[in-house]
Amino acid sequence: MRRILIGWIMLCAACIPSIETANTPTASEPAGIPTGNPAPPDGDRYDMGTPALTEIWVDPSNGDDANSGETRAEALASLTEAWNRIPMGSPLTIGSRILLTGGTYPPEAVPVYFESRHASFAAPIVIEAADGPGTVSLPSLNIFDTHYLYLLNLTISADGGDVFHCERCDHLLLRGVTVTGADPETYNVQEAVKINQSQYIYIEDSDISGAWDNAIDFVAVQYGHVVGSRIHNSGDWCQYAKGGSAYLRMRGNEYFDCGTGGFTAGQGTGFEFMVAPWLHYEAYDVKFTGNLLHDIDGACMGVNGGYNILLAYNTCYKVGARSHILEVVFGLRSCDGNVAQCQAYLDAGGWGTIRDGDEAEPIPNRNVFIYNNIFYNPAGFQSAWQHFAIYAPRIPGADSNIPWPSATDTNLQIRGNVIWNGPVDHPLGVEGAGEGCQPQNATCNPEQLRADNAINQFEPQLVDPENGDFRPLEGGNLAGWLTVPIPDFTWEDAPAGVPPSGG
Repeated sequence: MRRILIGWIMLCAACIPSIETANTPTASEPAGIPTGNPAPPDGDRYDMGTPALTEIWVDPSNGDDANSGETRAEALASLTEAWNRIPMGSPLTIGSRILLTGGTYPPEAVPVYFESRHASFAAPIVIEAADGPGTVSLPSLNIFDTHYLYLLNLTISADGGDVFHCERCDHLLLRGVTVTGADPETYNVQEAVKINQSQYIYIEDSDISGAWDNAIDFVAVQYGHVVGSRIHNSGDWCQYAKGGSAYLRMRGNEYFDCGTGGFTAGQGTGFEFMVAPWLHYEAYDVKFTGNLLHDIDGACMGVNGGYNILLAYNTCYKVGARSHILEVVFGLRSCDGNVAQCQAYLDAGGWGTIRDGDEAEPIPNRNVFIYNNIFYNPAGFQSAWQHFAIYAPRIPGADSNIPWPSATDTNLQIRGNVIWNGPVDHPLGVEGAGEGCQPQNATCNPEQLRADNAINQFEPQLVDPENGDFRPLEGGNLAGWLTVPIPDFTWEDAPAGVPPSGG
């Protein structure tokens, strides 16, 4: 049975900035208490508008590719034929709605590559389950150079490769979509959803699972959101956004049953796979708010080479058994074979190397704000070694363009969090001289961490987390906590050429 999904109910709904218009967290970000994981407000959904669309019907059981496709009675037999009736490589003046009737669509009825359809907001391409969610089953989808493609209420599954892959896409919407791969231990499916070198990517009210690597992998993705979705059952992170990904919002999602961790802004990237001007940090302006993360072997959340990152108002439950519950560490930057492209990015001022992954360069963090989260490991469950992993500075290569030294904790702010994890004397993880957040760091140091967070001071009172109800107990001990105002992002110290706040 599906767990009850409970996340955050904000006390001031009018204070919640919409994903489409808000680009900097401020003190008016929702101040409240975690009560679960409701669907995000309507303003968090992508607005498809009301375009005029030509209908193309497909029926895998009764259709015929010689039919007109204009009505259900005249349906085509294959999605391939429907896709081929949309002009390729030139701007569309009329949009199309491909209506798929219920059934299982075999690989031979689906394009090997959905390629180079250049739709627009006024003339998009919609592929939709005509009979509602759960009625259409598709094999893996591979999409390239396609604009304004909306996938609605589809089920996509595969037992090998990547289940859903989109490269160089612009304005891609997955709404009410189920993407299912294979259990991580089979090593059959690498990633359930892989998006790379794309912009304006929106995942809403979907269920994404089953990969030995990541359930969702964003590489060099700018602008978009993931909201109201379930992301689970992967061997590495449930989701990361890396490789110069920017201006992304993740809100009101449930992450669970993952290995390395729940969500991280940044990670490690081959330099040649990045996109100008985002050639420095692994992630920029990522806001991860109001999510529920549970039953995760590694860290609940992380930042690996991020600039202007907000992790706030999230609930983490049964996380970190491998080592720690939260990490703020280096991203890694290698060159994965295309030396000429890596050198060109270095010449343009990007941070990286022409060497391979065995000599990856450390990508720093700057302006990471971790505010008003709950980290709750009940009795019998704790992180193995410490609360936090925050790395000490490293010296990057002289030819990498990375500032010396490379630091993970520049303007790192960890405040207003309630942490219940292990014994009272469980190490912070920053006590040694070889760690970050040393006493000389004004924004993050051992004394400040203990003063500005409730670390093993009291066990959070939630209604019934073991049975999926993560709401704070009414009148319980969380009242009055989790309300520290969040400061603004500033962009004065951003790398040259990077636009502030998605502008």
